[in-house]
Amino acid sequence: MRVALVLCSLLLGFAAVADETANIDPAALLKRIESKDASLLVLDVRTPEEFAAGHVPGAVNIPYTYLPARSAELASDKDLVIYCATGIRAGRAASRLRENGFTRLLHLDGDMTGWADSKRPVEK
Repeated sequence: MRVALVLCSLLLGFAAVADETANIDPAALLKRIESKDASLLVLDVRTPEEFAAGHVPGAVNIPYTYLPARSAELASDKDLVIYCATGIRAGRAASRLRENGFTRLLHLDGDMTGWADSKRPVEK
């Protein structure tokens, strides 16, 4: 019973973090990428190996574990679209970035799994 309560608390906490970051649909992101939208920065928070295997075109890779030390590399005046494989690391990254003053955060709906499954272009 206690384990179930802890798991529910963790899931509710993650849902609260995810709710604070608006989602962007893959089609809408692709349109902005194709139009070379200068107000956009796409951030992949997966490992370098995952990134090398394929990523959203034009994305920069700062693994979630390196984010505290490298967040100064990100422009806070752009719409920052964050994604990982399935959403867990992206949610945590959004929370960390928000703590560091980033306000223009978006989460890629479906993350990389959804992007690839919907046959969107993938860079290697």
